[in-house]
Amino acid sequence: MNMDKSSKILIVGHGGIIENALTDHFLKQGFKSVYSSSRMGLDSTIQTSVYQFFQDIRPDYVFLSSTKSGGIEANKNNPGEFIYHNIASETSVIYAAWKFQVKKLLFIASSCIYPRECPQPIKEEYLLTGPLEPTSEPYSIAKIAGIKLCQGFRKQHGLNAISMVPATIYGRESHEDLKNTHVLGALIDKFKTAVKEGQKEVTVWGSGQPTREFLYADDFVDACLFLMKTYESNELINAGSGEEISIKDLARLIAEAAGFKGQIVFDSSKPDGAPRKVLDSSKIHSLGWSSKICLKSGLKFLV
Repeated sequence: MNMDKSSKILIVGHGGIIENALTDHFLKQGFKSVYSSSRMGLDSTIQTSVYQFFQDIRPDYVFLSSTKSGGIEANKNNPGEFIYHNIASETSVIYAAWKFQVKKLLFIASSCIYPRECPQPIKEEYLLTGPLEPTSEPYSIAKIAGIKLCQGFRKQHGLNAISMVPATIYGRESHEDLKNTHVLGALIDKFKTAVKEGQKEVTVWGSGQPTREFLYADDFVDACLFLMKTYESNELINAGSGEEISIKDLARLIAEAAGFKGQIVFDSSKPDGAPRKVLDSSKIHSLGWSSKICLKSGLKFLV
């Protein structure tokens, strides 16, 4: 599928880094009809509103991301909202995409869909092979439902829908919403604030032992475009950087980039989340895509 600049593009999200990175890319590339659900105030949980939008605009391509998401604390505090918003949005948008014959839909899932204790690096086939991480279970279930909706509508109705799992995405907006941010954004804000206020100590949630994988926003957009152009399978596909780092080393890397010289304290009374979460991206690599921006380089743009 080749999107040209006259294509009508719909990007559904909650005004976060995914929606904004995709929207800004298309606008900068001169696409004439780019619709961001947040920027135009479309409530994707309301089926009649979504249906009316699709009926009026007839989008050609749809990028469907989370309408509510966040890190451990946000998941802990908002389980009902996270599962409701995402499932309601997915059902509304995917149904309308089929009804009004979009050319292609890309559903953007999350690595928390995989079992907490599954083998690492995580292969796509590990989905639904074990219990989920309890702190993010409601959100994870909603994202799994989105994948199954895409697969079901493709099988039953021929909807050209694909699903990807990116590594945790970071970029210029990573630290702007502290109530809902993931670990990298929270750490950036902590260390920048500490430097600004002359603090001698920064406390980091958890033991620092879990490892994670991060994908810079520009690489994420590039992966989305690559999959929209080349990928036609009903099977899930991962897209990661392949760069694994512990939370402890991540904190030290961000502290160094921010110029923080004080002490880093790890609060083990706070939850760690999954012990290790690294994607096996061999499938997308075999198709010809790989990330370009390493974590150390990416952080230089942010801190």
